[in-house]
Amino acid sequence: MKDHVARIQAEWARERPDLDVRPQGVIGRLHRLAGHLTEQLCVVYRRYGLGEGEFDVLAALRRAGPPFERAPGELAQFTMVTTGAMTKRLDRLERDGLVARRRSAADGRGRVVALTPAGRELIDRAFTEHMANEHRLLSDLTDEQAAELEKLLTQWLTRFES
Repeated sequence: MKDHVARIQAEWARERPDLDVRPQGVIGRLHRLAGHLTEQLCVVYRRYGLGEGEFDVLAALRRAGPPFERAPGELAQFTMVTTGAMTKRLDRLERDGLVARRRSAADGRGRVVALTPAGRELIDRAFTEHMANEHRLLSDLTDEQAAELEKLLTQWLTRFES
C-alpha cells in the first residue's frame, strides 16, 4: 500500500526518469506530516479557546518562570512572528484577561507582557493536555524509533538554524 507521497514519486519517476525524486520521500512526507500534526495540535488549543499563536504566546510566558513576563519583541522572536502580528495576539489575550501589559521596571520606556493568574491557570491546563496529545501522536512509534527520529531531526534542524 502506497502513501500519497509514494504515488507522486511513482508518477514523477514515470514522467521524468532522468530526475532523482528520492528527496520527495523525506521532504514530502515531512510537509504532509506537519499539516496533519498542526491540525491535531490545534484541536487541543481550540478546547481552551486559543489559536496556535495565542497558545505559543502563553507558553512562552509560562516558560519564562516567575514573574512570567517577557518584552513584546522577545515574544515575537520566540514565536517567529512580526511585531504587528504579536500586537494582535496580545490585544486578544489581554481582552480575555490572560495577559497584562505594563511599563518595564528595568526600562521605563519599554513594555512587558505578563501572564495573569487566569492566563497561568489556563496555559497550565492546556499544556498538560497538549503534552498528552503529543504522546498520543507519537504512540505509533516505539521509544527507540522516536528517539532516533528526534536525533535525526535535531541534527538537520541545527544545520538550518546555525
